[in-house]
Amino acid sequence: MIFYDCATAPSPRRARMVLAEKGLTPEVRQIDLRAGENLSPAFLAVNPRGTVPVLVTDEGTVLTENLGIAAYLEARFPQVPLLGRNPDETGLVWMWTAIAEQQGGAPMAEALRNGSPAMKDRALPGPVPYAQIPELAERGRARVARFFDLLDDRLRHSPWLALDAFSLADLTAYVFVDYCRVIRMRPADGQAALRDWMARIAARPSAQA
Repeated sequence: MIFYDCATAPSPRRARMVLAEKGLTPEVRQIDLRAGENLSPAFLAVNPRGTVPVLVTDEGTVLTENLGIAAYLEARFPQVPLLGRNPDETGLVWMWTAIAEQQGGAPMAEALRNGSPAMKDRALPGPVPYAQIPELAERGRARVARFFDLLDDRLRHSPWLALDAFSLADLTAYVFVDYCRVIRMRPADGQAALRDWMARIAARPSAQA
C-alpha cells in the first residue's frame, strides 16, 4: 500500500490513526499542502481533487476519502475492530462518525478556512479558489462550541462515543477537537467528561501517529 499524507493536516491524521490502530506501516509519501504540492501535476494524476489522504491499495485501487479508507482497512484487516463487532454496533459507529464530521469537522473547517488570512481563496479544499466568507467563520466557531457541549453530554453517560470500546467515531471526533486549537478553541474546564476522554485517547500510541 502507498499512503499519501500531510503531517500537519487533520484529515490525513485520521487515516494515520486507523493505520496505527491496526499496526499497519504502508509506504508513506508526504504532500506539502502549504507549498501547494497537492496541486502539482504529479499529485493531481493520483487524485484529481487535490486532497489528502489518499491510500493506494495493493490491488491498485485509489481511495481518496477517510471513510472509504477506513472501510477498506476494516474489511481487509478486521483483527482490531474499529467499526463495531455486530450490525448494531456498526450502525452506531457510523452514526457517531457522521455526527462528528457534520457537527464537528465541518464547522471547524468553516471557521479556519473562512477566518484565517493564510487561507485566502482556499475556503474549500481542492483546486478551485473559493473566496472566504467571514460570516461562516463566526458561525463555525459557534457550532464548534455546541459540538463540545454535545460530546461532553454524551461522554457523561458513556465511556466512548458509540460503543463501550474505542472506535472510529472516537478517533474522528478526537482529531477534530484536538485540531480546534488552530481556531483557538478548547474544551472548557467544566467539560470534565470531554477532557477526560481527550486525555485517554491522547495516551493511545495511535494518537502520536
